[in-house]
Amino acid sequence: MVDRRGRITHVIVGDAHQLFIPDLKRHRAGEGRLRGLRLLHTHLRGEGLSEDDLTDLALLRLDAIVAVQALPNGLPGFAEVGSIRPNATHEDREPWTVERHKLFHHWEENFLEFVSELETQLTTAKASRRIPGAEAAIVIGVSTGNHIEAEASLDELERLADTAGLQVMDRFLQHRRRPDGKYIIGKGKLQQVLVRAMQLDAEVLIFDSELMPSQLRNIATDTDLKVVDRTQLILDIFSQRAKTREGKLQVELAQLRYRKPRLAIMPTAMSRLTGGIGGRGPGETKLEINKRRADERQTRLEKQLRKLSKDRSLRRSRRRRVGLPQVAIVGYTNAGKSTLLNRMTHSKVDAEDKLFATLDPTSRRMRFPEAREVILTDTVGFIRELPKDLVHAFRSTLEEVSEADLLLHVLDGSSPNLETHVAEVCDTIEALGADDTPTITVMNKIDAVDPQLWTALKERYEAMLISAHTGEGLKELLVQVERHLFREQAQATVK
Repeated sequence: MVDRRGRITHVIVGDAHQLFIPDLKRHRAGEGRLRGLRLLHTHLRGEGLSEDDLTDLALLRLDAIVAVQALPNGLPGFAEVGSIRPNATHEDREPWTVERHKLFHHWEENFLEFVSELETQLTTAKASRRIPGAEAAIVIGVSTGNHIEAEASLDELERLADTAGLQVMDRFLQHRRRPDGKYIIGKGKLQQVLVRAMQLDAEVLIFDSELMPSQLRNIATDTDLKVVDRTQLILDIFSQRAKTREGKLQVELAQLRYRKPRLAIMPTAMSRLTGGIGGRGPGETKLEINKRRADERQTRLEKQLRKLSKDRSLRRSRRRRVGLPQVAIVGYTNAGKSTLLNRMTHSKVDAEDKLFATLDPTSRRMRFPEAREVILTDTVGFIRELPKDLVHAFRSTLEEVSEADLLLHVLDGSSPNLETHVAEVCDTIEALGADDTPTITVMNKIDAVDPQLWTALKERYEAMLISAHTGEGLKELLVQVERHLFREQAQATVK
């Protein structure tokens, strides 16, 4: 191992198969910088650079790695040189270049000039592909069955990462009979991911499933990167978007329930989550505590939320006493629920084209002819594998669904995963005990759907076709809501 002044820093003797490279952390390395060391070595049979050599080059950020041929007479033959590729694109899976010099003694390149220019190009390449202020991430999934669904789930994970403020640089989906117990993906695949992370300067690995505490620790220890699973990512989005006191308490409680089983690994794996994705939220400083204090904090949070739930229940009771029917808008996240609320009530609730744009439920009055009014409530969107801790923490908020007189189930007609989204929402509604509540199915975003498909969608889902964006179909929907609510009200009065 040779530094840039030509000094030998290490002499390493390997076996017939590999070298063991010692810890190099005290040597220079960082963003846009290389290690300041190059490794020159021979192989017993005179072969060139191996895959292991090039992986070491990438992971250790060496200036170069050189395989020197040893001729039978003991003199050097060819020299094969591997160096990090500075202008690798998103499609390039190999972050290195390899060049062979036929005779070692004919290699006359000025290495100091070469490596200085290489570092400059690495810095420039990183700046050109990175969004300022956004952490770079790679999303990773494991498919054990339906590969199409696994790809769709990974697409959704990318959108979640974007919503959380991350820049997704690449994705990996491994097909396995069962997830690996230690790393969830195979060790070889994890090494590929790590090399790719080095190439793209990615700081975060996001897994499309909930990791066990041991898996989280193993991956974080072996990669020295931030490791976030799907549950953490959703919790992070909720922590960013919670505005009300109740919402913040609900998020903190969900975070606490998620982290308590992982307190034992916090000194290692979880310490990488300080700040940024996976490490923020209303309870960030309070969650770095021991189990006893975590239990005490959880008890206090649950007590405060019970009080807020009671206050919310009293408000619903007052609305019922004055005879105002309650309509809850439910649906998959980003189906257009907030936009529909704005259209129906002429409100200006935040409605972004992002997942979980609405976290805290918003209620508005809507007036019909004959001085009839209803309360229309926009609820938090559902999503596949919505963390159980979140459902439990947000139960008081979700009571708006279970106690509504009518549900408007909003579907995104432009989604290619419509069937899956419908199933997830119906399962969540059933879990909340609201599956017997009268429901009107609303197929939204038809302005983004081929009109030739409208009839099929309407019949398949027995839905009303609307566009909350343009207002198309809204009058017909309002007529149906009024007929349903006040017809039911009239029948109840007669009885």
